[in-house]
Amino acid sequence: MTKEQFTAQVLSAEEMLYKVAMTMLRNEDDALDAIQNAVLRAYERLDTLKKEEYFRTWVTRILINVCNRQLRLRKKTAAYHETQQAAASPQEAAEVRAAVEGLPMKLRQVVVLYYMQDFSTKEIASILRIPKGTVLSRLSRARELLKAELDD
Repeated sequence: MTKEQFTAQVLSAEEMLYKVAMTMLRNEDDALDAIQNAVLRAYERLDTLKKEEYFRTWVTRILINVCNRQLRLRKKTAAYHETQQAAASPQEAAEVRAAVEGLPMKLRQVVVLYYMQDFSTKEIASILRIPKGTVLSRLSRARELLKAELDD
């Protein structure tokens, strides 16, 4: 597929992409960002499109993945802000940071990557070259240790 064909296909799917993004994200700015990211990803991965007649389906799937990622990040960001608000004072926030820094390196890594850098467990598994189950168990163990440390 040439650049011109790609552009024509995107323009013909533009309204449909907008409706999908708005339905999922319910915010015009987020929807427009998601569409832009999806089109960029589609262009970068154009070689993975097997049949040109399935372009609309393919680009829609990419857009849905981008929207789902944005929704996951929203949840994590909201949870992080709730945690920050729950810390009634800067002293409590400092205690949380100190507790995280006091974790063993293997546990601290997954906590920082997951909660502070917004990586998914799958991405963390890839980064650290460990199974996803190990990431999940380390996150669970870290939460237990942090709860015990902060409850004291």
